[in-house]
Amino acid sequence: MAKFEVGIYNEQVRQLAREGRRHKDLSGDWADVHYYDVEADDIDGARHKMMRKYPAERGYVIESVDPKY
Repeated sequence: MAKFEVGIYNEQVRQLAREGRRHKDLSGDWADVHYYDVEADDIDGARHKMMRKYPAERGYVIESVDPKY
């Protein structure tokens, strides 16, 4: 398996922060990109693995998926 770095943020938290409000369940730092190391067969596999854990329906956005060398 290859290693990838995946960057994720939460659009709902970003929008609320712009409005000066807070998300009811997530901390404000989710307005910033969080980086995770993921092992997967390929970039699509890394993206799918993180989408299961951080679904778009809950406001999560995958900003980047980069191979780690």
